[in-house]
Amino acid sequence: MIEFILNDQTVQVTPQQSAVAFLDFLRKDKKLKGLKLVCKEGECGACTVLVGELKEGKLIYQSMTSCIMPLANAHRKHIVTIEGISLEGLNKIQQEMVDNNGTQCGFCTPGFVVSMAGALLNGERINQKNMIKCIDGNICRCTGYKSIERACENVVEDVGGAAKSINTLIKRGYLPEYFKTIKKRLETLNDAKDKSGILKRKNGIKLGGGTDLYVQKPRSMYKDEPDHMYDKSQLNDIKIVGKEIRFGASVSMGDLYRSDVFNNAIPGQEEFFKLLSSTQIRNMATIGGNLVNASPIGDFTIFLLGMNSKIILANGAKKRTLFLKDFYLDYKKMDLKDGEYLKEIRFDIPDTKNTFFNFEKVSQRKYLDIAGVNSAFQLILDDDKNIKEAHLSAGGVGPIPWYLKKTRKFLVGKKWSKDVIEKALVVMGNEIAPISDARGSAEYKRLLLRQLFLAHCLKFDENIIDVTSFIPA
Repeated sequence: MIEFILNDQTVQVTPQQSAVAFLDFLRKDKKLKGLKLVCKEGECGACTVLVGELKEGKLIYQSMTSCIMPLANAHRKHIVTIEGISLEGLNKIQQEMVDNNGTQCGFCTPGFVVSMAGALLNGERINQKNMIKCIDGNICRCTGYKSIERACENVVEDVGGAAKSINTLIKRGYLPEYFKTIKKRLETLNDAKDKSGILKRKNGIKLGGGTDLYVQKPRSMYKDEPDHMYDKSQLNDIKIVGKEIRFGASVSMGDLYRSDVFNNAIPGQEEFFKLLSSTQIRNMATIGGNLVNASPIGDFTIFLLGMNSKIILANGAKKRTLFLKDFYLDYKKMDLKDGEYLKEIRFDIPDTKNTFFNFEKVSQRKYLDIAGVNSAFQLILDDDKNIKEAHLSAGGVGPIPWYLKKTRKFLVGKKWSKDVIEKALVVMGNEIAPISDARGSAEYKRLLLRQLFLAHCLKFDENIIDVTSFIPA
């Protein structure tokens, strides 16, 4: 049985409904129609819910798009809709949206309000930067956003400063009283004997956050009986073992983004994560799902290829390890044997003194868009600026997420110099095999990767080249 708290009501749902998208359940079964069905792809944020979960004894809330969220992923959690944060009248966020003319057609407004409430609940410092960050996955086509930004500013001014407790937010008119009881109620759900719920199911497709499968084939997903991977405890840890960082395949991008372990190992990653979709999608999308989707332009796949990552594949008690660069065989084909699943990802923690890493992406929009071409570059030099090791990856330039083996082989052992960069560009151009499609011509993609490689080089050493000398005539 799937069991969770929906606003102030404990709900039980049969396992047969486990693959239904949560928004459909809200609107059709529960008749909660405050959140809107608009894009059905997790892009617009009009269906945003808050998902509260106990992690290490703390109640943590994250925003997610319910239109592509499998119902099973609500198991043992607190799901909050716009109805669940409404008071007898308007709460203060809603009132600020009214006072600042932050709504016109109204379709997007509930999602904005829920996301802003999430910013007050997620434990971060309450300032304008974090309020704006929390609505990065909410799209409004009417207001021009300035009125919504003013509403955010007024909320920040009213609450201000350090993160506030749930009790304080209730007293200040941001949340209803029932929020005081949620932590104990979730503890009761999590103490129930059947801890695995519907997660024992082993038939059908393996399903994580749903952010890709529910876009590709939403209707057929409703008919499947998936093996739900999202909350399997053995796939959700993040740890350091020796010189490696290791994390389970069901860890979400949001989990990594907030992980002290990950950020201490790989400092300064915030700018990279901002390029990886929106807050709501990062909170849902699992690393393993991103990798086994095998998209030639999967952003985090390219990131991990640049880290020269290894993956652990499991089939019962049997495990095998291979480099991620050897996992992809052809378009959407992987070295994944019958019965195997992706269990864990590992890579060596970079030596911050001698190692440079960078990720770049070009898309039609800077944020919230699929890449035309993306690339990651790891460079390790010795004290004399000889290249000890290099790992270069690229997406959108071939049928698979591309690890540039020939370019890496050329770079290793060479002296870091402008001449080496120029020659590496030639090797790289001969190694890739882009095609013309909706995201650009093959010639355009070649040019993009060339420029991204130069961007990597300039970020590492801004004096190594005169970039104008590389601009094509």
